[in-house]
Amino acid sequence: MRALWTAASGMKAQQLNIDTISNNLANVNTTSFKKQRVEFKDLLYVTLRKNNLNDGDGSPVNLQVGHGVMPSATTRSFMTGNLERTENPLDLAISGDGFFAIEGPNGDLFYTRDGNFKFSVLDNEMKLVTADGYTVLSEFDDEIVFEEGMQNITFSENGLITAENEEGEIQEIATIKLVKFINPEGLESIGRNLYKMTSASGVEIPMEDEGRTSTILQGYLETSNVQIVDEMVRMITAQRAYEISSKAIQTSDEMLGIANNLRR
Repeated sequence: MRALWTAASGMKAQQLNIDTISNNLANVNTTSFKKQRVEFKDLLYVTLRKNNLNDGDGSPVNLQVGHGVMPSATTRSFMTGNLERTENPLDLAISGDGFFAIEGPNGDLFYTRDGNFKFSVLDNEMKLVTADGYTVLSEFDDEIVFEEGMQNITFSENGLITAENEEGEIQEIATIKLVKFINPEGLESIGRNLYKMTSASGVEIPMEDEGRTSTILQGYLETSNVQIVDEMVRMITAQRAYEISSKAIQTSDEMLGIANNLRR
């Protein structure tokens, strides 16, 4: 009975939908988290009768029965979240569509919008890193290093980093790297607020001063773009769809029971 397998595919699809919504809600307080949405597509159809229109006579439409639904993709919304003021000079938020470039421990290149940066102290120098200790890269793909005793560190809107040395002089340290992608939805999420470049996302496009579409705000962090009310509505809709699919299975089972008992 087709209805059994069709309704079962609907229950499986809605289970994945609930899983995705749950992940969004779990990360409502995660810095710079981007919500996901599941996309679905229908499965193959059985043609019970083809159209037989001939010289204006006959049936102009097909008689087809579908076999259910399947998830086709999970798309991530890169809509900018709210900006929260922290007063921490090492907290950076991106206003626009850019990403920070990060180097992992094995030399892998990652990207993030989480600007909750820290200092890693090595000998007499301080290096700008993420909360996991990954290196934040400059526009020349170098480490961003501050000498001992530097203070009053400032990040301009274009990413230029300046600091005051022990003699009270203002020095230019580096320019933090900002990149963008033709298709950011094609980035691979690897957890820890990090993304990895793929063939679907295209290669990174460094943001130059001319035509720059993103700016850096010092002392701010970007919050999650998850809207709790929207997710709750989606969860209720998914729950009802799951419930009605289970009702279809129960109805199919009852119909099979009636057919099995016809001889009685």
